[in-house]
Formats: sequence, structure tokens, C-alpha cells
Amino acid sequence: MSPDATRPQGALILADGRVFRGTPFGALVDAEGEAVFTTTMTGYQEVATDPSFRGQLVCMTYPLIGNYGVNDEDEQSRRPWIAGMVVREYCERPNYWRSQGTLGEYLKRHGIPGLADVDTRALTRHIRLEGAMPALLCSDIGNRRIEDLIARAREAWTPAQSNVVADVSTPEARRLDRDSEVHIVLIDCGVKENIVDELARRGARVTVVPFDTSAAEIMALAPDGVLTSPGPGDPENAEATTMVVAELVGREMPFFGVCLGHQLLAQSIGATTSKLKFGHRGGNHPVKNLIDGSVRITSQNHGYQVDAASIPTDQGWIISEINLNDGSVEGLEHENLPVFSVQYHPEGSPGPLDSEALFDRFIDMVRERKQRALVGATA
Repeated sequence: MSPDATRPQGALILADGRVFRGTPFGALVDAEGEAVFTTTMTGYQEVATDPSFRGQLVCMTYPLIGNYGVNDEDEQSRRPWIAGMVVREYCERPNYWRSQGTLGEYLKRHGIPGLADVDTRALTRHIRLEGAMPALLCSDIGNRRIEDLIARAREAWTPAQSNVVADVSTPEARRLDRDSEVHIVLIDCGVKENIVDELARRGARVTVVPFDTSAAEIMALAPDGVLTSPGPGDPENAEATTMVVAELVGREMPFFGVCLGHQLLAQSIGATTSKLKFGHRGGNHPVKNLIDGSVRITSQNHGYQVDAASIPTDQGWIISEINLNDGSVEGLEHENLPVFSVQYHPEGSPGPLDSEALFDRFIDMVRERKQRALVGATA
């Protein structure tokens, strides 16, 4: 997209008063949210439909966005969840055989604004220096005073202010029926569809339940294992789900926590969480496994971390993985219980595929646990 004098002039206005001007695309509306950036190089539609981005104004650090259009098959949720998208160069004429329309048309259809021709390198550096913060994406400044827009940005709503998990979770249980001896209940805190697909590809029968489903209701479904999904916002706002996870772990239910699910597991065992300065968002985060020494490149999307010092290691809990950029906790597991979690997204949508084997580990753990129970029952 080239700047055009006939177009409205828009801007991203940060709460600290910094203003980044640009050319609007998508819906010509104002949007409030938290200004963040992601370093992923592909998958802008997956970014838009990732529920973990609920209420965020996302800066794409990769410079060219929109060049392969959008299509129905890349959707990761029932709708896009971003509050807005900020890019350096927006491609108005995509050229790809799978394309079913442009990114701008897609955002406009869902009432989401975009802003192009922005110095995204300067914006990213500013967020890294000052931290993620409330912001206002204004599609048309018009005759409005910048001072008034900055005042609105300072009062902008952000995902930390409510339990946004309730917004993105499935409204009712849904089942992926298939003949399988393994039944996985997936607690939907903001699941990406590729996680469901990864379980299905390994032969599991999957039941996706809302975030506020009780432990008793989950156990009534007779699961062989439970996965708690990624999701948006401050994990401390998802206290009800934390209590459910604590009860499931107490029952020694095979459990796999992913991203927010990792943070909820940590809270359920008495650990604490805290906000990162600008979060981990992108497909290039190096993670080291402290048990076998391996390193993998991971896809991440979170603004909070588990506090390492708060983990009750005297109760058998182990920090299994760390982030090589900042040393933050990337994995937990227990010495004896069939429970583990990771802070990153192993399904890789978008992102590398290095971590897909974690789904194999989970399903193998579930099958082994079920087999031992059957042997014990017939002994």
C-alpha cells in the first residue's frame, strides 16, 4: 500500500504519548487495546484468529503483510480476536492460489481496523524499551486534537482488566467423535484449532469443554487425560479454572497444560505469576530442556510468566525447560504424577514444528496410564 492523500490519516496513539502515524485499511473505526508486537514472519491470519491476542493491537515486525491473502482453512478460531493490526507495508493485491480475499477485506468484514505505512521497527523498539501498554488505534484523526486522543489512549481498556478467557472459550461442549480407546477432555481457555487437530491426528477422541466446566462435570465425561489450552489475559483472573486444574491434578489425572494452561497449573500448585515487560510473541523463541539438554525453537504468545522462585520444588515439582533469551520458566513437570506443561505453543500455527512430539508424549502417557489401570483391575 502506498500513502494516498485521498485516504484518511490514521495513527496508533500510545498511553505514554508516543504517536505513530499511518494509512488505515480494514474497518475505518477506532479501537482500544494493549499495544504488543509479534516477530512471526508468516501466519497473519492465524495471528488474527488466535484467541490469545484477544483485545490486543498487534504490530507485525515482518515488513510485508497481506501478500498471500486470506482463506477459510487458516482460521484458528470462530472469529478474529485482535483489536487491530499495525504493519509496515500492506499488500492490497495478494497473489496466491489459495487466496479467497484480501486481509483488508477480511478485517473490514469483522469490524477490525488496520494501520499501514507505520515505522514498525521504531514501534517495536519503543515497546521493548517502555513495555506493552494501553493504546488507541485511530483510523481517521480528522480534526481531532492529538492531546484528546492521547487522553483516550491512557484510559484504554486492556485484556488485564477482566477475565477475557470467558470471551473466547467455547460457549458449550463440542465433541470430535471417532472410534478411539483414548478420550481427551480439552478445557478451552482460548484454544487454537490446530491443537484439536494434533490430538485427532494421534487417534484421540476429543471433547472440548468451556473454561468454567467443573472438575465433577469433567470427570463425568470419563476422560483418560485432560489438556488445558492457551488463552488470553492475566492468569490470576482465571481463578475458577485454576481451582479445577488443582482438583484434577489432585486426582492424578494425566494432564498437559499449554501456555495459559501452564500458568494455571503453576497457580494450582501454589506458584505465582507475573507480567513480562513486553511478552513473548513470535515463532523464534529458543527453549532449553533442562532434563535432556536439547534446544528447540518455539512459537509463543503470552504476556505473563511463572515465577521460578515460587515453584514448590520440595513437593516434587521440576522446572523442566527455560527460555534462553531471558531464563523464564518454559516447562513444568512432576517427579511422580502424570502431569507436565509448557509455556509455548507446540502446535506451531504459525511457527516451527519442533515441539509437535509433545502431543506424542501426552498421548503415550495417557495410554500407558490407562493400560496400567486395566492391568490393575484384572489382577
